[in-house]
Amino acid sequence: MRRLLRLLPPGTVAVGGGLAVLGVAAYVHLAIAGHTLDRADMSSVSVLWSIVFSIGPGLFFPIEQELARLVAARRVGNEPPGPVLRRGATLAGGLLIALIALTAAGSHPLADRLFGGDTGLVWALCGAFVGLALAHTTRGLLAGLGHFAWYGVQLGADGALRIGMAAAIGVLGIRSALWFSLVLVFAPVVSVLVTLPPVRRAIGPGRPIPWSALVRGLGLLTVSALLAQLVVNIAVVNVRLIAPGDVVVAGALLSALVLVRVPLFVFASLQASLLPGLATLVASGDRAGARRLLVRALAVVTALGVAGGTVAVALGPWLVRLLFDAPDVLTAADFAWLAGGTLAYLWAMVLGQGVLAQNRHRAQALAWVVGTAALVAATLAPLGVALRVELGYAVGSLVVAVAMAWLLARATPAARSPEVLAGRVSA
Repeated sequence: MRRLLRLLPPGTVAVGGGLAVLGVAAYVHLAIAGHTLDRADMSSVSVLWSIVFSIGPGLFFPIEQELARLVAARRVGNEPPGPVLRRGATLAGGLLIALIALTAAGSHPLADRLFGGDTGLVWALCGAFVGLALAHTTRGLLAGLGHFAWYGVQLGADGALRIGMAAAIGVLGIRSALWFSLVLVFAPVVSVLVTLPPVRRAIGPGRPIPWSALVRGLGLLTVSALLAQLVVNIAVVNVRLIAPGDVVVAGALLSALVLVRVPLFVFASLQASLLPGLATLVASGDRAGARRLLVRALAVVTALGVAGGTVAVALGPWLVRLLFDAPDVLTAADFAWLAGGTLAYLWAMVLGQGVLAQNRHRAQALAWVVGTAALVAATLAPLGVALRVELGYAVGSLVVAVAMAWLLARATPAARSPEVLAGRVSA
């Protein structure tokens, strides 16, 4: 265990602890809501939850990553992070205003179609977007500065507040979908306030960076993020597209994916510290150090993937029946394909951080496009329904990983320019 911990980038354990609390909070929040609300209100909370965590991270997590990369690179030259933070906050604010405006414009249709006519939930949705915008912007700064303890504190505070607020609502017997939804507003906002001291210290004078340094790769980064989510989540949807009436396989496959993707949750704690670490080493010209960090990260996710895959193949068919009451239609071979796809996906995510650290957003997006095309091609193979989608997941992920490795091997000097990496000039 100690040897494994030494392989992790600095800050992984701190971030992982916060993520663990946040993960437990998600279950507790929804569990208490499910036992307190009637079916209609719980359905509204579930829909709001799904919208918040589908759209919010897709828009604001790329900003967090770009802030982390630019701030980490500027640290090499002892340049202040304030200019980067101001640009990032302005961009996040603009996206937030546009998102709220669109949501407000359609408030009544959204309320009628999604929330049983309750317009209060539409405004709670807007408030949750505010919380995510603030959280991702400040986390980007904290990660770039290497303040991973504070990063973990923000995650943990968010999770603890969700648990506490949901428990209080349940104990008080408040049967309101709006109150349970407001947890997603207040918890992230208060967690940002808790971690405000290091953010305020980072705000200072400095020459503004060109907008292109932040915006140039953001659209491409968003494309990469969306395609990455498609590769990892499309299997169940594909079952319904290929065989609309085969609800048995679709349900079983969803349960299996929940089980085999546990290592991806662990990777999230490594991801927050991996990109800033790589960006710092690349910006300082330490190619050997960046390579060593990538190799260590690959070793960690390989160990996670192999361990998780071994358990899934050996016990998966039994576990999904025990935990999820899933139909008995998947075999150990099905779990082997899914576990292999998850391991390849982990490789793709790690190597993608290396490409992103070199400011090569277009190359990263292209790798995901190629992998998605491979997924589609494999899914069209004349095989059984389950095997087709499992093969698509595995092949698509592996193609992305190979493409990322090839891109790293062919890195150009311009892609590693310290001026470009730190956002002082545009590439």
